[in-house]
Amino acid sequence: MRKLQLFGLILLAVVMLAMPSGASAQIAVGISVHIGPPAIPVYAQPICPGAGYMWTPGYWAYGDDGYYWVPGTWVMAPQVGFLWTPGYWGWGGGGYFWHAGYWGPHIGFYGGINYGFGYGGVGFVGGRWNGGVFAYNSAVMNVNTTVIHNTYIDKTVVVNNVNRVSYNGGQGGLTTRPTEAETQAANEHHLAATNEQMQHEHTASTNRALLASANHGQPSIAATSKAGEFTGHGVVAATHYNATNTNRPPSSNNSNHPNNAASVQRNDRPPSSGGNSGSNSNHPNNTSTSHTNNTQANNTHANNSHPSNNPPKNQSHSENKPENKPKNEGKPHKD
Repeated sequence: MRKLQLFGLILLAVVMLAMPSGASAQIAVGISVHIGPPAIPVYAQPICPGAGYMWTPGYWAYGDDGYYWVPGTWVMAPQVGFLWTPGYWGWGGGGYFWHAGYWGPHIGFYGGINYGFGYGGVGFVGGRWNGGVFAYNSAVMNVNTTVIHNTYIDKTVVVNNVNRVSYNGGQGGLTTRPTEAETQAANEHHLAATNEQMQHEHTASTNRALLASANHGQPSIAATSKAGEFTGHGVVAATHYNATNTNRPPSSNNSNHPNNAASVQRNDRPPSSGGNSGSNSNHPNNTSTSHTNNTQANNTHANNSHPSNNPPKNQSHSENKPENKPKNEGKPHKD
């Protein structure tokens, strides 16, 4: 028993040394998987349920039966001014380890994974805090502007990038490394996922339909408008990516989504595996926009402080207090 414990500690030390600077502090100790997760599914973003809700993109988690999908959802930030840095799978020490997401004043490193909806691989361009109010970029986020008024439009952050790699490092993984700003952000004061987020993940882990071995990487519950709610009109399924319709807007006859910029449903697209290609919070140079039929391609990167075309209107903030199971998938090693 002592030998096993010693081996686990040695393995953990090796993994942490192999991780990018600033990332090791976020590693979830205990599980290493020998094969990376499936690709990020393509899906539409459910409409924001109300002012103050923050988008947390879907991701592949790992359990006793392999990878399972945790649907993207809207949640309240734990405190004003905090943003969500998504978790990611990264290679190190002979396996893939999960680096947990966190809340903080700035966006940290999340592996270069393009989760979509403002999380294009580096930074976040789906919105920004304007004093004590969160303003949504309706060119990226699916919000009903007739109900939520603290919005603006910045299409310069929208780029079309269809690579859907879902892990960093290892064979076929992304090569993105953390920037100096992301390293600094990783060392700031953080808050872990909220109880609502943790319960959401737990509920997903109990749903057999969300197993990659059952849904073949196309979960029928890809996202939901409210955490933990996996049935009803707020649930959306993954769709098959079609490169021929990436520039088509959704039908204006969709009664559930008014015909305006906020009603466009967005697709999840990961970034190119070419490392740091594309813009991010420090590179606001991409200016192309793309729209799909019911699945808007909005892999986005840009300067979080980029001036908007329409400045946000003030509105009070309601503050709240993984196809078949991948081949050769290894069993998790416990450190």
